[in-house]
Amino acid sequence: MDNLLSITTFLPALAALILAVFLRGEDEAAQRNAKWLAFVATSVTFVISLFILAQFEPSNTDFQMVETREWLLGLQYKMGVDGISVLFVMLTTFLMPLVIAASWDVTKRVKEYMIAFLVLETLMLGVFMSLDLVLFYLFFEAGLIPMFLVIGIWGGANRVYASFKFFLYTFLGSVLMLVAMVAMFAEAQTTDIEALMRHQFDFETFSILGVQIVGGFQTLLFLAFFASFAVKMPMWPVHTWLPDAHVQAPTAGSVVLAAILLKMGGYGFLRFSLPMFPVGADVMTPLILWMSAIAIVYTSLVALVQEDMKKLIAYSSVAHMGYVTMGIFAANQQGIDGAIFQMISHGFISGALFLCVGVIYDRMHTRDIDAYGGLVNRMPAYALIFMLFTMANVGLPGTSGFIGEFLTLLGVFQVNTWVAMIATTGVIFSAAYALWLYRRVVFGDLIKESLKTIQDMSLRERAIFAPLVVMTLLLGVYPAPVLDMIGPSVAALIDQYDIARAAFDAAHQFAAN
Repeated sequence: MDNLLSITTFLPALAALILAVFLRGEDEAAQRNAKWLAFVATSVTFVISLFILAQFEPSNTDFQMVETREWLLGLQYKMGVDGISVLFVMLTTFLMPLVIAASWDVTKRVKEYMIAFLVLETLMLGVFMSLDLVLFYLFFEAGLIPMFLVIGIWGGANRVYASFKFFLYTFLGSVLMLVAMVAMFAEAQTTDIEALMRHQFDFETFSILGVQIVGGFQTLLFLAFFASFAVKMPMWPVHTWLPDAHVQAPTAGSVVLAAILLKMGGYGFLRFSLPMFPVGADVMTPLILWMSAIAIVYTSLVALVQEDMKKLIAYSSVAHMGYVTMGIFAANQQGIDGAIFQMISHGFISGALFLCVGVIYDRMHTRDIDAYGGLVNRMPAYALIFMLFTMANVGLPGTSGFIGEFLTLLGVFQVNTWVAMIATTGVIFSAAYALWLYRRVVFGDLIKESLKTIQDMSLRERAIFAPLVVMTLLLGVYPAPVLDMIGPSVAALIDQYDIARAAFDAAHQFAAN
């Protein structure tokens, strides 16, 4: 099928346009129609994306199904996928129908709510498929707008503060990336990502105000992109926007934020930082590894003292993204395989945990941990589902959470044993805060009067969790489909990275002699 990537990308936006133009009114029928149209559009998008997966050849490390055409002002519209990006496309299309289904109880400005998520899906898919620098930046930055609106309009009591904090952090982080993109075009005379990956940016060391910039122009470019992707992930210490955004966002917003939007930072490191600025990445790797280790330990300890369920899971996400950055900058097969696997796995697990919070929040309208206790007595199905994803979040063998953490730690151990040892303590801390949360919410006697009439999960809620349970257990016992898909592309990336590092080392040694 021609233009398969464009059809997949823009189908949700088309559905959003239909909603905006043709749907009128705020009565119950109009709300129901908006929900069904959004659900059908996201479901059809997922079905079409399966054709992308079917046509994809993992052994081919080039970009596949490439679409190129002239765009405005001499720029090009170019889309394509490789072994690194195709699974992020599938993760996005897989989760969005579940996100819409989880929003079935929304009654405030339903049409606009569904439009925001449909547009957001298009923009997220565009990020993972773009093969042009300008196109990538437009998708990357435009995604802030619908999420800003989702938090600011449908969020909690402090939604305006959280939405502006989210927007300003992520937008300001990207300003330097835009400057770097202009500098890249000035040197390479192209915005084609494939061509830029082959271009060798200058890495000759020079001084600015008496400070030696080891790795030269590449290091400056790396730092500019790092400023954007580190905020997006988010990495410590620029993570403070995430807990506020999660706490104030509606359940569906938290799911998308944790499961997909955070992955754009990791994807950016893999698509730009390692292949385009390998010398700059090599120079900065020791600092990034230690930042990641600190993030794992620090945010895990902060999670231990939280009284809000969403905030605890948000800090947990920051800790798990620490494993991702460690694995990426270990720059070996196990590390990067583990980082990508961790991002895919975290998409299922964190999304499910926020949905678990949403289930009881819809009934009790509070996220305070102290407001619960003994739910197993009234909600046995919920207790079982919550336990599975709590164990997966801890990294229990047999769940997908174990595979990603194990591989990243294995990769990092080959590079820096001290970082690996400190990061491994995060596994213990994650067990502490996750089991502490589960113990206080689910176990114990049902003594609170407000909980004695609470109802277990509905059929719709169980249906939403079913695919997430299947994927978490399937990838936990049989990770080969993901690892086989990403393996050849990761190997090609590492080869390119190692060649560039060797060239830098040779040039450095020659200059020293």
